[in-house]
Amino acid sequence: MASPNVLLLGAPGAGKGTQSARISEQFDVEHVTTGDALRANKGMDISHLDTEYDTPGEYMDQGELVPDEVVNEIVKTALQEADGYVLDGYPRNLDQAEYLDEITDLDAVLLLDVGTEELLRRLTGRRVDPETGDTYHTEFDMPDDEEVRERLVQREDDTEETARERLSVFEENTQPVVDHFETEGTLVRIDGEQSPDEVWADVEAAIENAV
Repeated sequence: MASPNVLLLGAPGAGKGTQSARISEQFDVEHVTTGDALRANKGMDISHLDTEYDTPGEYMDQGELVPDEVVNEIVKTALQEADGYVLDGYPRNLDQAEYLDEITDLDAVLLLDVGTEELLRRLTGRRVDPETGDTYHTEFDMPDDEEVRERLVQREDDTEETARERLSVFEENTQPVVDHFETEGTLVRIDGEQSPDEVWADVEAAIENAV
């Protein structure tokens, strides 16, 4: 089987990280995320784009949002260097989706479909060990060590208010992306409320059917 080009869509908390890792391992493709791609290309020369700064790193160092045209350039580079990939975290808006159509051929576009209340349950239940950075969940995955359990903290962006805001922003920006690929007839909806193994079975089958 040729190395597939897969786009994985889903809201925060939908399980993209888990499923992307399995896709990458099973199909031997690169896991491309915008965050990783930006960090790996902080020094890229983008002076030809006529933007405020000449490298992505300068935006990041200033704490400024990296413009779409810079993100586009970095994603394009990452995809061109990959022999098959699973793309996660991009496109975040319709303009990026249309640009993605221009620079690559997607074999499968998968949406991990999870309801708002379930997403909130997942996001607000996350806890972090401040000493190790390990992540746990109050319902699904708590450490056995009582000492570790007692020092777990909830990150500020995992409170219900912040989680609802994140989901609202995702819905506003990314629903047009979902609509775009649905109109193209390439989108496959995966029931993301199943167990991770059941979700994986559907993801794997959808990719195998597409290539």
